[in-house]
Amino acid sequence: MVELNDLDALETALAPGDVACVLAEPALTNIGIVLPDQGFHEALRELTRRTGTLLVIDETHTFSAGPGGYTAAHGLEPDLLTIGKAIGGGVPVGAFGVTEELAARALAQEDADYEDVGGVGGTLAGNALSLAAVRATLGEVLTDGAFVRMTALGELLAAGTANAIEEAGVPWHVTRLGARSEYRFRPSPPRNGGESATAGDEELERFLHLYALNRGVLITPFHNMALVCPATTEADVDRYAERLAGALEELT
Repeated sequence: MVELNDLDALETALAPGDVACVLAEPALTNIGIVLPDQGFHEALRELTRRTGTLLVIDETHTFSAGPGGYTAAHGLEPDLLTIGKAIGGGVPVGAFGVTEELAARALAQEDADYEDVGGVGGTLAGNALSLAAVRATLGEVLTDGAFVRMTALGELLAAGTANAIEEAGVPWHVTRLGARSEYRFRPSPPRNGGESATAGDEELERFLHLYALNRGVLITPFHNMALVCPATTEADVDRYAERLAGALEELT
């Protein structure tokens, strides 16, 4: 494992030329939102190409960055891309994509059994319900227009959260990833997962979640992430910020 934004460590790990692929989120999410440094992805792509290493970008959580996820929003060039159940509105499903060049290399192996080992066949694939959910979600719900609206509300949510934090005078910061935003208990954004982990406070998080829940706002049960969905309204965003402001007033 190599920490995000540590290009020296990444170069050292890839130098022997024996790494088949780098699997990376374009921005971290499970440890709190941690964004890549400017120029990180360009350097990541250059290093992997130089060492003959495939680059796999996992958009399972970073799909919130817009249609096509962080990859499309920032013009990344992975060899493979993976995405999870968000494209099916939560119905169990996943998908992956590959470049034409990589697909040609894979299909050139005539004796490879991709139908069973690759999950594109056999008893666990060809799920009509999952595919119908994907078609409905991408065609009717998570459209380009919906992302424009969600991203705008995401900006409003992040601004309201930051304003509540500033008004309370607590040393926290807010980070946004398209329609997703999160605040962490430190004055500046972390640059990697290790730094973000040290910014956690389980007792404080439980208080903030319970305070909001007791006042009609249910948020995700881990850290302080909020994600705007197509049904979110401006009133929802305002209510969220108001509950946070109330909690901070009691804390301080």
